[in-house]
Parts: sequence; C-alpha cells; structure tokens
Amino acid sequence: MTCGEWSTCIRVGIMDVLQNRVAPAEKLQALVLAECAMSIAGKEWLIGSTILPFAHNSFPDNRCILLVLESSRVEIAVILNELAYLKYEASKRLPPNAEIFLVKLRNLGVAFSLVEMIIKLISKFGENEESNSTCILTESTLTKIIGGLNETIGAVLEYLHDAKDHGDRKGNDLLASVRIVGSYLAEAPSACEEKIKELLGYMLCVEGEDESSSPFQSISFLLPVLCQITMDKDGCEIFVSAGAFRAVVGCLISLIDSSHSKIDSSTIFLACDTILNLLLKREEVQFSLDNLCYVELLQALSRWTEDTIDTSVIMMASSICSLILDTTCEEALLRHPKFKPDNLIALSQLLKRSLVTCGQELTSDDTNTNTNTEADLYQIVSSGYSSWAERFPHVKLVVEGGANFVRQS
Repeated sequence: MTCGEWSTCIRVGIMDVLQNRVAPAEKLQALVLAECAMSIAGKEWLIGSTILPFAHNSFPDNRCILLVLESSRVEIAVILNELAYLKYEASKRLPPNAEIFLVKLRNLGVAFSLVEMIIKLISKFGENEESNSTCILTESTLTKIIGGLNETIGAVLEYLHDAKDHGDRKGNDLLASVRIVGSYLAEAPSACEEKIKELLGYMLCVEGEDESSSPFQSISFLLPVLCQITMDKDGCEIFVSAGAFRAVVGCLISLIDSSHSKIDSSTIFLACDTILNLLLKREEVQFSLDNLCYVELLQALSRWTEDTIDTSVIMMASSICSLILDTTCEEALLRHPKFKPDNLIALSQLLKRSLVTCGQELTSDDTNTNTNTEADLYQIVSSGYSSWAERFPHVKLVVEGGANFVRQS
C-alpha cells in the first residue's frame, strides 16, 4: 500500500466515525488518530483525497477538515466545562481525582492540538493563494472554519475568565488555553477584542505546573499577537494598561540569559520587536519607563550582543538601547544602584559597533546583504544618537573618538 493509499484510508475511516452516531470515546479515539496522521503526513492531510480505490462513493474534499474541527470544538467545550466543575465546584466537597483530571487534560491537549493545526493550515492558505488547497478551502469553507474557531476561542476565554475569578493562574490546562488563544490571535489579532482587553494581563501571569519562577511560556505564546497589536496606538494602550511591558521585558531577559537549546532566536526577535514598537510610540501613549526595568533591559541587550557578529542582532539591540537612552541621561543612569560603570562600557561598545562598524556596512554600495529592516534600525540609532549624545559624554567619547572608556572611581 502506498503512502497516499494508507493516508486516504485513515482519512475516510476517521470521517466515517466522526459523522456517525458512535460513543464519545470512539470519536475521541478518531481524533487521536487524526492527530497522529497529521504528525506524520503534515497539516495538509486534513484536505487530502477522500476517494478510496475501488470505492463507489466519496466525500466532499472539505468534509474531513470540517468534521475534525467540529468534533474537536465539541470535545473542547465539554472538557472545559468538566474541568471547571472539578476544579471549582466538586473540589468544595472532595479533592479532584488526579487520574480523572490527567485523562481530561490529555484529551483536551488532543483537541487543542487539532484546532491549532487547523489554524496554521488556514494561515498557510491565506499566505499562499496558489497552494493546492485553493480549490478545497473555498470562501464558504473558510467562513465556516473561522466562525467555528471564533466560537471555540470565545469558550476558551470564558474558561480563563472563570479561572481568573477564582484566583487560579497555575495549571497546564490554563497554559494550554493561553497557547491556543495566542495561536489564533496571531492570525486574527482583532478577534474577541473586548475579552482580550479584559484578560490580557491575567493571561500574561498564567504559569504551567512545571514553571517555578516566572510565567515564561505564557508570555512566549502571546508574543506574536503582542507584536502585532503594538504596531498601532490603540494596541499600545491595551498593551500598557495590561502591564505587558514589564512582562515582555522579563521574558526577553530570560530568553537572552537562558541556556536552553530549544529556544528559537525568532522568539527573541518577537520580544524585541514588541518592545521597539511601544518605545517608538511612547510619547503618543504617554508611557513612562520604569527605572529598574530599563536598566535590566540595557544590561541584557549588551550581554546578548557581546560575542556576536550578526548585524541584525546588533542593530536590534542598539535601536532599543538608543530609544531608552533618549529618556534619561548618563548621570542618572550611573546613579542607579544596579547600573555599574562596566555596564556603561558594554553599552558604549554596542552603540559604537552599530553606528560605526554596522553603519559602514549598511551604507556601503558594495554589500548585497543589507535588509530594509536593518537600515530602518540604523536610522533609529543614528537619529536617537544625535538627540541624546551630549547627555552621554562617555558614550560619545567611545563612539566618536574610538577611545577606550575611562573607568570612574
């Protein structure tokens, strides 16, 4: 049997189960099998052929994705209700049964995983209008999918709201809920806007069972949508009112200092872009930087760049530093108990590299490696430097004189 044949057989078999009246446990097993099939064949498995060899009938090509989505939505709604009951009602009489709770969490994870793959699939379809899915994901099919996703994300947000009301912010069920919300909002940032305004601050505080210090993962899951909403003034106001700046800065510092090999550099850049977006609109939204927050951020950005030759990293870090320096002066910075002369040395060297070395590369006619993004970041640094250079005499000495920084006693 060829790869295409077994894939089609599984697809048709799952569809048979999901569209017929069978026990809930059997439908759940069909969803587990669908998740396994997609882990092997990819998200596009949902929109593959539904014609079996030698079969006399077939399903519409969009039937599989609609059945999987609808069945997953039902599972999510039922399981979230059951979890809420176990956590906040039944627990008043007896502690929740750990085994039952774990089984429900596992089943919720399967349904969430399928919904997330559907989100990624329609996102890919939207980016590539010429993909093979064009003839299957028609306008009406997409409308049905998006409508179903909106309802499900609304239900997940209600679950999070209930948890917030009960003072509950730690649990893998809550972290998984934040992840699915973040995945959807990354593709539809204006969805459920009022609920997001109300819950953003809470979602940034959600922790998984294994997290011992700060809510690192929940912030990472929300970074794509936070980066998008901070591109305009209204989004920045939502971001600030939720206390998200400090959360994202804390996450960025953790990312920079983390030794985990699993961390993708794109996550660091998402956090940087989010911070940069807000700093560029700081005066519009009347946002004041917290002293400790920006001191720790300046230190972390200097550490991030000290051993790199990557121009994109240097320019991103220095552009954020330049915008921060525009809000203060050298004397005030050195008066801060956590900011040492060595920190100013490192900061000066970073800005020199961006303005002198990277600046020459970016303005050279010979290079073909420049990007518009890096050129834009260079403009932020250079224009900022002309604004604050006189307030930072030692930084100016390093940048313009090329001299070594003189340590202050």
